[in-house]
Amino acid sequence: MLTRVRSIHSASLAEGAEYVLRNNDRGTMTVAAPRLYPHLWSWDAAFVAIGWAHLSVPRAITELSTLLAGQWSNGMIPHIQFSEGGGYFPGPDRWGTDSAVCAPRGVQTSGICQPPVHAIAVAKVLGRARDAGGPDRALAEDFLKASFDAWMRWHLWLAEARDPHQHGLVEIHHSWESGLDNSPRWDHSYAMVSPGPVEPYVRTDLQHVADLSQRPSDYEYRQYAWLIDQMRSVGYDDTLVRSSVDFRVRDVLMSAILSESSQVLAELGDSIGRRAQAAELSELAGRFRAGVTRAVSPVTGLARDFDVRSGEWIHTATIAGFAPLICGTNPALRARQLRILTGDQWMGNPSLAIPLPTSTSPASPAFRRTTYWRGPVWPVVTWLLAWAMHRHGEDGLAAVLRDNSLTQLAHGDFAEYYDPLSQAPLGSRNQSWTAAVTLDWLAERH
Repeated sequence: MLTRVRSIHSASLAEGAEYVLRNNDRGTMTVAAPRLYPHLWSWDAAFVAIGWAHLSVPRAITELSTLLAGQWSNGMIPHIQFSEGGGYFPGPDRWGTDSAVCAPRGVQTSGICQPPVHAIAVAKVLGRARDAGGPDRALAEDFLKASFDAWMRWHLWLAEARDPHQHGLVEIHHSWESGLDNSPRWDHSYAMVSPGPVEPYVRTDLQHVADLSQRPSDYEYRQYAWLIDQMRSVGYDDTLVRSSVDFRVRDVLMSAILSESSQVLAELGDSIGRRAQAAELSELAGRFRAGVTRAVSPVTGLARDFDVRSGEWIHTATIAGFAPLICGTNPALRARQLRILTGDQWMGNPSLAIPLPTSTSPASPAFRRTTYWRGPVWPVVTWLLAWAMHRHGEDGLAAVLRDNSLTQLAHGDFAEYYDPLSQAPLGSRNQSWTAAVTLDWLAERH
């Protein structure tokens, strides 16, 4: 049985988290990080809204409203909405979405998406507003009614454009869509991506991280740019992209998030009388829950991604293997997954400084303790797991994840990710979503 590590948080940690959000606030959007990520990222914005709700419900709603302003007419919510300032590669010129038929006019965006965690954020903001009552509650209730159809279109686009044959798994066309950009779960698929000629570019991310081994390699970035060029060449058309892009993977973690978020959105729909749409969303939740369950390896007990081009399951032991814990599953599989998660291949591994889920199993040969999604602990992923644990009745483990994470965050650097063996902060500092989940965890403790 895992125990909680003594948590060393205080009012100063909350003050630090609030400072990060306010310092990264650009009025209508919160940049993901002040230097490395100077724009609005899709799933970052959802977690950021959860944090803002503890400071200002109206500001949380503004964050989500800004995100929706970049929604494409086909329903897709793009993974980046660009601010006016700040350098970043690839920027709006490289994405070239102005030529895409479905792209919004007057808002510069990327041409791909990220995990659909947004309904979770809407529910959290609404819950906070209902607790506060008064104008906050009225504002949040009105926002839900006004934005429900937009969230519905987003979920339907994922179900129809990215799972046209109803496998119950969302197909992604770039590892950035998963949110876990350079995870070793993609190594098999990227081995088949051979970049052609790519326009010259300068990686701005390397200007903000001292240790370059913490970031994806130059060759990986060339592959990333090549995939963008392939999608851009067909105008980001959903059907044409499937037949032309070199990266096609059915993402089990994104599918689990879509399943549970669809169920959350169904509950929100029910609460405002949108019962027909709620029923449709519940059906989607069931479809993707079933797809996630079918993806579990009978040998390892972990869920697997599926490479469409090679027709092979991907068996790398990453955090995505616990996708069934996000969206719920049968009791026997759930019990098995919990034993694996808390066992010595994962959170119970004796090499870990604090028992927390790593992005890759510390027992895996693919584990790299300081490299982005190849080993470090990401507080935002821990938050998502803890939220799902609480939602599915695993309150004890949810509390362990929360308290151990607050210990990890006690120094107040709000890093992007952490070395699981030394607890050294890695990547960017003052990361907005790290600060946001800190505020939410602290609020739970009071």
